[in-house]
Amino acid sequence: MVKKEIVSAVNLKKEIEEAKAELVSRNKKLKLSVKTEAKKKVDKKKAEAKKKVDKKKAEAKKKEEAKKKAEEAKKKEEEAKKKEEEAKRTYEEELEEQLTEDEIKNFAIDKTDMDKLVNRVTEMIASYATNGILQNILWRKLKLSSRDGSRLALKLEKLGNITREKILENGRWTYLLLIKKIPISTISIENAPCLVCPVEGKCSTDGEISPKTCVYIEDWVLTELKTKKSHETN
Repeated sequence: MVKKEIVSAVNLKKEIEEAKAELVSRNKKLKLSVKTEAKKKVDKKKAEAKKKVDKKKAEAKKKEEAKKKAEEAKKKEEEAKKKEEEAKRTYEEELEEQLTEDEIKNFAIDKTDMDKLVNRVTEMIASYATNGILQNILWRKLKLSSRDGSRLALKLEKLGNITREKILENGRWTYLLLIKKIPISTISIENAPCLVCPVEGKCSTDGEISPKTCVYIEDWVLTELKTKKSHETN
């Protein structure tokens, strides 16, 4: 009887130890499972955080690349615009940068009466009224070089006699010259017969000697008209 009780106690102790061992094992597995789940959650959060960081980096990179492309496009546009402006530059614009206002106003051609030339050119431009005349055509009519013609155009503009309108003609930039102010000329007055008329004291509008019937005045007017037409033709 005692022997049976001892066996039962041993078995019970063994069962208790086995139960303890199983409990410990379960506890370990549970802890491991909890740790694993916690680690998974941490890893998941880390992965999501990393994904967000990578996404932000990718977006920042895209923005940087887009900014760089925009800057390059702007630079190319500015360079293209600069080239276009350089292509539009005329000889006169370069002269204006090189010469002072006094140098332009005081421009003179050797062995040329500049007052007469200025008057003649201004009168020729005025004859085209609001239509104006292309400067290269005018210089050919006057047999002036492009260099002298360009300086003369600047001089006339500085004097306030003409305005220059930049236009594209046959693929090249040039200027249309338009009249602004015709200078007063005393040449025709100097040739007026009245200044040296011997009977000027007896001349009146209703007298025997009258400007209405004066052949000298008639000849003078006709001569002036022919001179003007000749200038316009030339």
